[in-house]
Amino acid sequence: MTARPYDVVLYGASGFTGKQTVQYFAQHVTPGEVRWAIAGRNREKLEQVKAQVGVNVDVLVADSQDTTAIDNIVSQTRVLLNTAGPFALYGNKIVDACVRFKTHYVDITGETPWVKELCDRYHDRAAADGTRIIPCCGFDSVPSDLGTYLIVRYIQQELGTSCRAVKAYYQAIGGFNGGTLASAFNLYDSAQLSQVSNPFLLDPAGDRSPEEIERNRDPQFPQYDPDIDTWVAPFFMGAINTRVVRRSSALYSQWQEPYGVDFTYQEYLKFDPPLGWLPAVGITAATALFTGAIQQPPIRNLLQPLLPQPGNGPSEKTMNEGWFRCELLGLTSDGCKVRGLIGDRGDPGNRATVKFLCESALCLALNRDKLPGGWQCGGILTPATGLGDVLAERLRHAGMTVELGVA
Repeated sequence: MTARPYDVVLYGASGFTGKQTVQYFAQHVTPGEVRWAIAGRNREKLEQVKAQVGVNVDVLVADSQDTTAIDNIVSQTRVLLNTAGPFALYGNKIVDACVRFKTHYVDITGETPWVKELCDRYHDRAAADGTRIIPCCGFDSVPSDLGTYLIVRYIQQELGTSCRAVKAYYQAIGGFNGGTLASAFNLYDSAQLSQVSNPFLLDPAGDRSPEEIERNRDPQFPQYDPDIDTWVAPFFMGAINTRVVRRSSALYSQWQEPYGVDFTYQEYLKFDPPLGWLPAVGITAATALFTGAIQQPPIRNLLQPLLPQPGNGPSEKTMNEGWFRCELLGLTSDGCKVRGLIGDRGDPGNRATVKFLCESALCLALNRDKLPGGWQCGGILTPATGLGDVLAERLRHAGMTVELGVA
């Protein structure tokens, strides 16, 4: 791959999130350090993005359904960064080409049934070739997955014991973009929606016992959590993030020291006292109502024109004023607690997602020899198993808070 003309190609660069990846590379990549290009299906729009950002990079054109054109792009780069969703509709030929040409891949999907298809179809071949295919490198699911990995490894290496559970507590302010909503709508329209409730959907280990499945069910109701002395509610991204974390746990169990015996992971929205119970109940009810509404085609047809459309998203002001905190609590087998924090300023679904994604791609482009498992480790991986401590260090260097310590 050293003879390829590009280190990273940003595919989907004219979309709402894609434009932000171009801006991020323009602002944070040292000229000459990384050979990068932008790509998508519409040359005119790509040229507009190039002019708006003010970068002198190559423009590559390929419709995501055109195998020959996609092959031409993928074969020229060491890493393909993809923001063109819904990924279940537009990502298949891109991933297929990456596996065939041994090109590393990252994206921002949260479409777990599609990721399951990738695991079943490509994991063994990508693993044999050392190709890292890493979906879910945005706000879903880097804080959850990387944070849990860091907590578990701290417990094992610094405290010399094992981890029995990790819980993550989210607080965030931001907005949605149309591409994210389009991916959610496509999932509800597909025949794969029933898979989402499986807590071990992405687990490579096979069938789980009924007891394990029950122990790892998604929270359904608000509750008081004595470990943090406040009220929590189900997190609407939990059905995505928890599956990714459990895949990481299962993969590490195959490769090296497992996360822990009967290890569990769960996550919540956190509400500060003294009135934490009131917003916890309100948010839970509102989320359930909205989720139920968009699953009913007549109601969704009324709502959809009022929501952001693909290509659109929050204002610059909203994105700049947003923020997120992911507080993590690790519980050891001998009763100790370890706390972690991943947080940043900026809308999590856009600003943080772009930082997570771009730094993930740069890990693969610039830090290959330091990645988990060495350069030869491949497969359909997670941010933790594919990038690990390298991503954590790059995020710290990029200004994100990534902290660990004994409670």
